[in-house]
Amino acid sequence: MNREGAAAGGPGLRTRRAALRVKETTMYRTNTIVVGGGQAGLAMSRSLLDRGLGHLVLERGRVAERWRSERWDSLRLLTPRWQSRLPGWSYRGSDPAGFMTRGEVIDFLESYARSFRAPVLEGVAVHGVTRHPSGGFRVETDRGDWRAENVVVATGHCEHPFVPDFATSLPADVEQVVPTRYRNPSQLAAGGVLVVGASATGVQLAAEIHRSGRPVTIAVGGHTRLPRTYRGRDIMEWLDTVGIWDERYDQVRDIAAARRQPSLQLIGSDDHRSLDLGSLQALGVRLAGRAVGAARGRVELADDLPESVAAADDRLARLLDRIDAFIRGTGLDDRLPAPETARRIEVGRAPLSVDLAGSRIRTVLWATGYRRNYDWLRVPVLDARGEIRHEGGVTAVPGLYVLGLQFLRRRKSSLLDGVGSDAGDLADHIERRLAPPLLRAA
Repeated sequence: MNREGAAAGGPGLRTRRAALRVKETTMYRTNTIVVGGGQAGLAMSRSLLDRGLGHLVLERGRVAERWRSERWDSLRLLTPRWQSRLPGWSYRGSDPAGFMTRGEVIDFLESYARSFRAPVLEGVAVHGVTRHPSGGFRVETDRGDWRAENVVVATGHCEHPFVPDFATSLPADVEQVVPTRYRNPSQLAAGGVLVVGASATGVQLAAEIHRSGRPVTIAVGGHTRLPRTYRGRDIMEWLDTVGIWDERYDQVRDIAAARRQPSLQLIGSDDHRSLDLGSLQALGVRLAGRAVGAARGRVELADDLPESVAAADDRLARLLDRIDAFIRGTGLDDRLPAPETARRIEVGRAPLSVDLAGSRIRTVLWATGYRRNYDWLRVPVLDARGEIRHEGGVTAVPGLYVLGLQFLRRRKSSLLDGVGSDAGDLADHIERRLAPPLLRAA
């Protein structure tokens, strides 16, 4: 992996952070505080640095902490390595078509932080962000307080695993696991596993656990099915080339619905295989409808499996039609394999409930998505669901921004390849905000 942008020389991150260590009793000042030291926070830091804007990044753990402590062992990125691009930094290794492992992602982000000496304070937990009486914001941490003109919330989209309320009704002897605590099948109890959720995490873990010898049932809700490759190219390359990933939040009819779309039903692997419900059926995984409740040792299921599968098949067909139209319009038709008709997935009658004891299911794995927790953000920008209200990452409170959420400004906003463009836009907004009035008017 070669490095772009600033040279990676100079003191290491830990030396740098030691020099930036703060005292607990002093109010410090900086232009901008970035909360979070993952891909979003680092992209924001580099974008601010490129514009000469002073700032600090506060990270409660270490750089790329969630990749270190909240991801399973076999996880790989869904995007090819060539699509690992951040401001001033990109992959330049020998396997651009492959998929980064968990360890590679950690190394990539650490190297990126070193490349521009990112001003990251590790091990600093933010306890509160409030408006400062004299303007800007007060940021309270366990290592002292800061005053800043701007705050960027870059804690990411995949923050806290969501578990439905009815999980409390499951029997006490059934182990419940969330993806951030799952590492590999060996940690699970012997016996069957019910995986709830069929997006990227659900289908990947269902396949992995089934191959370990444990029978698996997967409860399927709404999902976005994709093939790994289409007409000789990776599907991510098509989404990038056609311009789908670059579609903006102000170009879609219903941005709220677009932001609720589930993650892609896909896997990154050395053999570039597709993974969908048909693949799981072929392995022997049992498909069921959406989980809607639990009582008396049973998980209740909706009678919606055929509809969910058919809807995903229809969306896939429309996407492939769009790619084919692009291919025809750019004169590539004769140079590529013929168009492919995606096979529709056939599902039989699904059960309306699962008897956990009768099916010898000892574990329920909740692959039901994530929620954000902003209880430390004491500024009036949260909606009724506790999410930050924003327009492309810009909140109604001047100087407060959010970065790294799904479809923040572009369809690819939450991807390693997309957060950099959003960070640049927000850095431009901060720069304009801080410019003298006469300069802003010009």
